[in-house]
Amino acid sequence: MDTSQDKRCRRCPRLGHEVTFEYCRAQAGGGVCPRILDCWWETFDVTGLLKASLPREEFESLLVSSPRAPKVVSLVDLIEQAKKRAGGAEGE
Repeated sequence: MDTSQDKRCRRCPRLGHEVTFEYCRAQAGGGVCPRILDCWWETFDVTGLLKASLPREEFESLLVSSPRAPKVVSLVDLIEQAKKRAGGAEGE
C-alpha cells in the first residue's frame, strides 16, 4: 500500500482528537475506517489512493458504507417524528 500520506493529521469526528491517516488506514482488526472517504476527501485524492491499494471488494464496501443522509435531511426527519409524537400526546 502507498504510505506517502500516512503522516497527514486531522481531527477524527469519532474519537474527537487528532489522528494520522495511517491510523484511519490501518484500524485494529486489519481494515480501514469506514468513514475514511468522508473524512479525507478534501485533503488529498484518498479515493484514488485507496482504489489503487485495496482489493476491489474492500474498496467497494467503503463506497457503500460511506454515503449518508445529509444532516439537514436527518434533522427534518427527527422534527417530523417529534411532531407526530407531540400530536399523539395531545389527543390522549
